This record gives sequence, C-alpha cells and structure tokens, in this order.
Amino acid sequence: MKWRILPLHMEHAFMNMAIDEAVSEAVAAGEQPTIRFYRWLPSAVSIGYFQSMDDVVQADKCKKLGISIVRRRTGGGAVYHSHDGEITYSVIGPVNMFPKNIIESYKEICGWTIKGLKNLGIESEFVPINDILINGKKISGNAQTRRNNVLLQHGTILYDVDVGRMFSVLKVPDEKIRDKIIKSVEERVTRVIDYKKVTREQTYDALLKGFTEGKDYSFGELTEKETKRAREFVEKRYSTKEWNFMK
Repeated sequence: MKWRILPLHMEHAFMNMAIDEAVSEAVAAGEQPTIRFYRWLPSAVSIGYFQSMDDVVQADKCKKLGISIVRRRTGGGAVYHSHDGEITYSVIGPVNMFPKNIIESYKEICGWTIKGLKNLGIESEFVPINDILINGKKISGNAQTRRNNVLLQHGTILYDVDVGRMFSVLKVPDEKIRDKIIKSVEERVTRVIDYKKVTREQTYDALLKGFTEGKDYSFGELTEKETKRAREFVEKRYSTKEWNFMK
C-alpha cells in the first residue's frame, strides 16, 4: 500500500491533534495511510487521554509563558513539546498493516525512528513498551491508539529540549523534591545534539529517510475535506475547556 507523506510543518497544539483525528477518519473511510512530521507553534503541553489536567499541568504558568495545553486521544503521560526542541511524527494506517501485538507494533514503527537516528550515526534501541533509548537515556517517547480499525501512533524525537523549562510547566507531586526530580530526568533524557552537532533540518531529513526506507510513498498534503474536518475538531473538541479539562 502506498503511503502519503506530509512533510514537516508547524501548527498550534489544537490543530496538530485535530489533523491526526481528521486523517484517522479519512483512513477509516479508505484513504491512503499517512505519515506526517510536525512541530508545535507555540510550544505546548499535551496530556494523555486518561489524565486530569489539574493534576499534571501548571495551567497558570503555561498561560503566562504562552504555552498551549491540549488533551490527546492517546494515553500516556503529560509531555512538553518544545517549539525549537523536538520533531513529532504521526503514523496513521489500517490496523491490518501492523502487528496485532501492541508491543510488536510499537517496535515496528519505532524502528523507523531508530533507522532515522542511525542515518545521523546515532545508535539507539527500542525498549518496551514504547520508548527509544540511547545508552539508557530516553530520546523518544511514543503513544498509540486503535479505533475504527485505524492505528494512530505518534511520538517525539528530542532534538534540543530544556528539561528545567519542561518541569516549570508540569506538576511535581512533592515540591520539596522538584530539584531532585529535574536532576534525575536530566540524567535519563538525552537529545540529538548531545551526540551530533546537526541542524534540526538535517535531523528531519535523516528521520524522513528512516521512515520511508523500503516503502512506496509520495509527498502530499491534507485534502480539503481533511482540512475542513480538522478545523471542526479544533472548534468542537481540542480547543474546548470541556475536552481539555474533563475529569
């Protein structure tokens, strides 16, 4: 099956999540599977579907810093998405294109990121359930959902991120141990630029090559219908307090 590639682009948090849902809807209706690469403008925090915004995000601090907040359709924890510091991908296709086993499907798709990093001369490994590590340090976190016979997996590749800023907008259960947690996370998280002095564009090119290797694909763009649906999803879901702050 031929893949459609949506090249690296920037959207606000609500639209990024809405595009994933609009494309998922199109794939469910028989349109071609899609791989998209994107960035966040402005920086944002996304929370997992099952989380409570009040428990995990400093909403007032985000507002003060101009950082968006949005709830994902996928599970997992709160993630800080740096405008400058990461590249995000989404893979959307019929479930029968991927292994039935959840971990095996994560392994297959994360393998494309691993190939991309290898194109930069960076060796990494998949560690279940859904992480990619370099020498024991996390460089990519991933999340997945399967609905209407469509698999959506999206994940981050850390190019350059400020962990201190990350934790200024995420809630830490015990403020007394905040500094210890930040130090611990800094020791467990790594970035592309820690290994290779490459630009974000070079990183994207390497990832694109890793994701498309061995595939039949063509570059494309959202259809008018997908764009219209995405805007509707922004208005009715992703930009609403009811969605983002639901308990």
